[in-house]
Amino acid sequence: MAQITGANACTDLLAITSNADLYVISVPDAALATVVSELKMTNAFVVHTSGTMPMEVLRKFEHFGVFYPLQTMTKEYELDFSEVPLLIEADSASYEERLAYLAKTLKSKFYHVNSEKRCQAHIAAVFACNFTNHMYHIASDILKQAELPFDLLLPLIRETARKIETDKPSNIQTGPAARNDVNVMQTHIDMLEDPVYKEIYQLVSKSISTQALKK
Repeated sequence: MAQITGANACTDLLAITSNADLYVISVPDAALATVVSELKMTNAFVVHTSGTMPMEVLRKFEHFGVFYPLQTMTKEYELDFSEVPLLIEADSASYEERLAYLAKTLKSKFYHVNSEKRCQAHIAAVFACNFTNHMYHIASDILKQAELPFDLLLPLIRETARKIETDKPSNIQTGPAARNDVNVMQTHIDMLEDPVYKEIYQLVSKSISTQALKK
């Protein structure tokens, strides 16, 4: 983001200048309070990038806000910010417009969202991304036990992702739980050796079956 906007990225608190138009704190949530306490300048506009932490953790600064990119990020992979939705919030309308201008500079779609709704969006993202990726890990482990490659599932994963771009997830749900095929589900549970995998299978299947009954 710094490269796109012509800003300076800094990992040394002592090297931070005191005349910037905007300061963006992008650290793990557990480190945010410590970083805030160590920043000496208070006459500044400071935002954080957390999906969960409230905007008010930055109240010591004259102006403060949130600039949350709702996207999974890994150092090894380059990110196209034009594809990243941004959730913004600030202590005043005029400073929120500054964040909107920054989002436009990044060519990102942005949303004016308060702290509570941003946290709800973060929870949804955990389900859609983090939990889904863990399911991929479990699937990979099961295939490995059967001496089968994970590539076997890639067409299935791509097709599911393609469908949810144009339809509701509940409309495209398939599988034994969606059709309440008790015999198939029990066979799967019996074959799973890991007790945690069994528990996950049963819990998720119950949730899918319950949702299917509402249709």
